[in-house]
Amino acid sequence: MSFKACLHIIGFFLLAVLSVQAQSSAVEFFRLDQIMLLESPFKQAMDVNKRYILEMDVDRLLAPYMKEAGIPWSAENYGNWESGGLDGHIGGHYLSALAMTYASTGDPDIESRLDYMLAQLRVAQQASGSGYLSGVPGGKKIWEELRNGQIKAASFSLNDRWVPLYNIHKVFAGLRDAYQIAGKEQAKPMLIELTDWFMELTSNFTEEQFQEILISEHGGLNEIFADVYELTSDERYLNLAKQMSHQTLLNPLLAREDRLTGMHANTQIPKVIGFQQIALLSGDEEMGHASKYFWDIVVNQRSVSIGGNSVREHFHPANDFSSMIASEEGPETCNSYNMLRLSEKLFKKSPQASYFDYYERTLFNHILSSQHPEQGGFVYFTSMRPNHYRVYSQPHENFWCCVGSGLENHAKYGQAIYALSKNDLYINLFIASKLDWEEKGIKLIQQTNFPYQEGTSISFAHEGTVEANLRLRYPNWVRPGKLKVFVNQEEIEVLRDNEGYVLIQGLWSKNDQIEVEFPMEVRKENLPDGSPWVSFLYGPIVLGAKTSQEGLQGLIADGSRMGHVASGPMTPLELTPVLKRAQETLPIKSSDNLTFELKAEDLLTSAASIELVPFFSIHDSRYQVYWPEIDSKDYQEFRKELQSKDELIRKLEAITVDKISLGEQQPESEHAFKGEQTLTGQQDGLFWRSTRSFIQYELKNMNAEGKVLRIMLFKPESSEAYKLFLNGSLVETKPRQIDAGQMIVHEFDLEKPLEEVLEINIQSIDGKQTPKIHHIRLMK
Repeated sequence: MSFKACLHIIGFFLLAVLSVQAQSSAVEFFRLDQIMLLESPFKQAMDVNKRYILEMDVDRLLAPYMKEAGIPWSAENYGNWESGGLDGHIGGHYLSALAMTYASTGDPDIESRLDYMLAQLRVAQQASGSGYLSGVPGGKKIWEELRNGQIKAASFSLNDRWVPLYNIHKVFAGLRDAYQIAGKEQAKPMLIELTDWFMELTSNFTEEQFQEILISEHGGLNEIFADVYELTSDERYLNLAKQMSHQTLLNPLLAREDRLTGMHANTQIPKVIGFQQIALLSGDEEMGHASKYFWDIVVNQRSVSIGGNSVREHFHPANDFSSMIASEEGPETCNSYNMLRLSEKLFKKSPQASYFDYYERTLFNHILSSQHPEQGGFVYFTSMRPNHYRVYSQPHENFWCCVGSGLENHAKYGQAIYALSKNDLYINLFIASKLDWEEKGIKLIQQTNFPYQEGTSISFAHEGTVEANLRLRYPNWVRPGKLKVFVNQEEIEVLRDNEGYVLIQGLWSKNDQIEVEFPMEVRKENLPDGSPWVSFLYGPIVLGAKTSQEGLQGLIADGSRMGHVASGPMTPLELTPVLKRAQETLPIKSSDNLTFELKAEDLLTSAASIELVPFFSIHDSRYQVYWPEIDSKDYQEFRKELQSKDELIRKLEAITVDKISLGEQQPESEHAFKGEQTLTGQQDGLFWRSTRSFIQYELKNMNAEGKVLRIMLFKPESSEAYKLFLNGSLVETKPRQIDAGQMIVHEFDLEKPLEEVLEINIQSIDGKQTPKIHHIRLMK
C-alpha cells in the first residue's frame, strides 16, 4: 500500500467517530458558474433548453411591461396566457432563465439578452416614477384600489384580475436571480425599488388586510422579501416577509396538522419556501419545523414514484390515490420545480441525505422527463393514468406556468450537485460535472454515466495539495453495506453517518482518484395509500412501458387556453395489464442500456412480455408507469370495480362538448369567469362556487352540437335556488333532477340551435346564496 493511500485511510479512521454525529453547521450551494456539466442527459437537456430560450422573442416578452409603463413599443404581446390576464409572467421567468443559463454556460448571446432585458425593464421602471415594474394588465388600477383598502380576494383572483400578485412575483424573482445568480449589479437597485414600492403600497395594511390579499395566489413573495432583507440587512423587509406569510397554511403546519386535501398545490409550496427562508434568516425554529413537516407529508404521503404530486393541480386525499390513476391531469411540473427548491432550503439548515434522495428521484424522473429532448417543449401535466400521454409546448405558442418554470428547470442542473460547509464538500448527486471550489483551491471532476453506470469516479485538477473532507451521499436505494469506496485503488471502510453521508477525509491533489460503486437493484413501490398499484424502479430510476402511439391529439400544443391537457381518448382502465400477486413479480434487466422485461407469465392479462425503459426516456408515446398487482381469485372483481368507476367518466367525455369545474383555477380562467359576491370551497376534495349575486362563464359549443346543459351541485342545505340565463335569456323550463348521492344533477334540454359560444349566467334570487355548484357540462 502506498504512503499516500495510508494517509487517506488513517485520516478516515481518525474521523470515523465524527462521521456518526449530527452535523450542526449550515451548508451553502456553490454558484452555478462554479459548476460545469459534462456530457450527460442533463447537459443535453440544458443545451436544448438554451436553443428554446434563444428562439423566443425578447421584445414580445417585454411588451406587457412597456404597455403597463405607457411606453410606445412596436412588438405585440405573445398570445395564450401572455394575453389572457397573466401578461408578463413569462417575462419574469425568462429573466431568471437567462441568468441561470448565463451563469451555467457563460454564453455571450445569453448575456446580451439578459443585459438588454434588464436595460429595457429599467426604462419601464423609471417611467413609473415609483419603483413599480409589472406586466399585469391594468395593474395600476388594481394597486391603487389595494392602497385604498379596497380588497376583493379569491383563490385565483384579486380585485377581479387573474392572480396579479402571482404575476408580479415573477419579475421580483427575475431581478433577484439576475443579481444573485448572474452577478448583474444593475438588477439589485431595481429589486429594492420594486420592493419599496410594494412596502409603500401596503404600509397602512392591518394584519387582517395582509391575510386577506394572501387568499389570492401570490407565488413566493414572502421569500422574495426575505431575500431582500438578506441583501440589505434592513429589518423592514424581514418584517414584510413575515406579514406576507399566509397564516391559513402556516398555523396548521405549526400544529402538525395536515389540512392540504383540496388545496391548490402550487399555491402552497412557494409559501412554504418562504417560511423556510424566513426561518433560515431569523432563526425562527417553529417556522422551520412547519416547513419540514410540510415537506415530510408531501414527499412521503402525497407523492407518486416520479416525485410529483397533485391531480388537476390540487392535493387529493392522502388515503385515496384513485384520482391519480384515473385522471389525464396528473402531477404538475411546477409543483416539482418548487419542491426541489424547498428541499434545497431545508438541506441548508439540516444537511440530511433524505432531501437528496427525494431530489434525485424527482430530478431524474419528473423534471428531466418534462422536456422534449429534441424540440425542447415543456410538459404541464404528467398523467399517471395507464396508456395516456403528455403534451409539449412550442416557443411562440404556449406560455403556461410550467413553461416559465420549465425554462428555469433545465438551466440550473448544476445547482445542487455539490454543497459546502467550512471544510466539508458534499457530493449530493451523481451527475458528470466539474467543480471549481475557488475559495478552497480545489478543482474536482466527477465522471459518470449514471444511471447507465453503477458508480462514479472523482478526480482532481488543481495544483498542489489541499485538505478537505468529502461527504458522499449514501443513496437510500443502495442496501446497507453494499456501497464501496476506493481511494487510489485501495478500498476503505464505509461508515454511513446519521445524516446519510460517508466521510472521506484526505489531502487531495491531481494524482488522486476516488472510485465509488453503488449496485442498483430492481424493486417495486406501492402508491402511498396502500392500494394495489405499483411502479418499478431501478435504483432511483422509475421504469415505464411505451404502450401506443395512437390517438396523441395535441401532442405538440396549439395556442388554445387549455392546450396543455392531453385530451385524446382515454384507454379503459379495465384493459390495464395486471401483475400476479401470487409471485414476486420483478422485471428482468435485458441489456446494459437499462432495458427490462416483464415476462408474460408474470401477468394475468397479457400473452406477451412487456419492455420497460427509464421513464425519462419515453417521449411522443402513450406510456404506463403504475400496474395493478392482484391475486388471481380477485381479478374479475377488481376489473369490474375499475370498469364501474371509469366507464361513466369515459362515456360522459365522449358526449361532452365543453365543461367547467367550478372553483378550479384553469377551468374557470379558460371559460371567462366573471362574478360578484361569490364564495368558493371544497367538500371531500370536490370544488364548488356559489354566489349572492351572479357567476358567469362562456362555454364553447363547437359545431353547435350542444343539446343538453347539465349542472351538478351539492344538495342544498335549505331552499337555495337560482336563475339560469343562456346568452342573456332567462331559462324558464324546470330541469330534470337526478339524485347522485351528495350531489343533485339538473339537466336542461336546449331546444333551439345555439351559437358557438354559450354564455351561462347563474343568478341568486333576492340576494340569497345559491347552491354550491360543482360542475357544468354541455353535452351532445
